Amino acid sequence: MVKILVVEDDAGLNTAVCAFLRKNGYDVTGCALANDAYNAMYSTLYDLIISDVMMPQIDGFEFAETVRKINRTIPIIFMTARDDFPSKQRGFAAGIDDYMVKPVDLDELLLRIAAILRRSNISQSKRLTVGSLSLDADAVSAFSDGQEIQLTAREFNLLFKLLSYPNKTFTRVQLMDEFWNADSNAGPRAVDVYMTKIRDKLSVAGCSGFEIVTVHGLGYKAVVK
Repeated sequence: MVKILVVEDDAGLNTAVCAFLRKNGYDVTGCALANDAYNAMYSTLYDLIISDVMMPQIDGFEFAETVRKINRTIPIIFMTARDDFPSKQRGFAAGIDDYMVKPVDLDELLLRIAAILRRSNISQSKRLTVGSLSLDADAVSAFSDGQEIQLTAREFNLLFKLLSYPNKTFTRVQLMDEFWNADSNAGPRAVDVYMTKIRDKLSVAGCSGFEIVTVHGLGYKAVVK
């Protein structure tokens, strides 16, 4: 499921946007301030951010610039009352992908989210085909040329995540935060063990068209050939 982070200090609007997006199939987290959003992003990998501009402490421009230093690809939509061209210019210069002026039509927001996710190759589809491998998230099943590959739920989720974002590096800590319980005693090196198991199973199944690559000192990424 696509994860969206909403950063909006107006509590009523934050609640309304989050509820609307959840109703339309998104996994949404609402934050009132940029610092809250930073904390949320530390523990969860989001697919898209919707942010206000005029917020206390850290405004949307600074927030977007900071996010861009950390993540160059995550889509960012500004949702703001500021309708002047200099603000729009500054927002896009900070690295945002879209700019909507309040009051925002939520149905239009939904359309813009879908368009940006398509352009970012992020889809709500729970099926994924890369090379000879086909993944079905609903059934938690993997097939290579029609032959099923026996993956555990965690192995499947790790593989699906990497293949959903070709060439994007995920650190061991990021993967641990998303796919291991907070109370797990496992350390980041547990990710290495799982990646070895996944590679072995893919090799036995003769999967082609991609490779799970180790990014030394960081983590892993899927490279599509």
